[in-house]
Amino acid sequence: MGIESQDLEEVADKMLRSILDTRVIAEAEKAPTVVLLPVENNTRFPINKDIFLSLIKARLNSEAKGKVRFLARDEMEAVKLEREQKRAGEYDYDPTKQAAKLLGGDYFLTGKLEGMSQKGREGASDYVLYTFKLIDAETTEEVWEDYAEMKKEGLDDVIYR
Repeated sequence: MGIESQDLEEVADKMLRSILDTRVIAEAEKAPTVVLLPVENNTRFPINKDIFLSLIKARLNSEAKGKVRFLARDEMEAVKLEREQKRAGEYDYDPTKQAAKLLGGDYFLTGKLEGMSQKGREGASDYVLYTFKLIDAETTEEVWEDYAEMKKEGLDDVIYR
């Protein structure tokens, strides 16, 4: 079975609390902006790897009380088109909200899922390490990193106990 929904919840909850406790977030005078980068899945399990970042982001947006802001880089084409159409007069808009440039990110949030599997006559065993980090977008400094790990054992590939 591999990575399960309760694993996702547990990992996302741990990362949420850890991110909020890190100095660059907890002590920031202004809420930093974060850009999501893809997550690497180096396990044998076929999983939508970005679901971890989606959940961490959603939880931070709903529970962090504005301590972190996210940039919607995955919607960049739509944003650019909307800006062009407003400036061309196709759409009405509030010119006081017009930004000269798009907002840049302060940090990148990314992660890795790494696994180690063993199979034998007595069953299967899987160890999965989840690591996530915040990278300073100006200096490349890794300003925060945390991890969660899970081990599962079972009689075969599908059922763990």
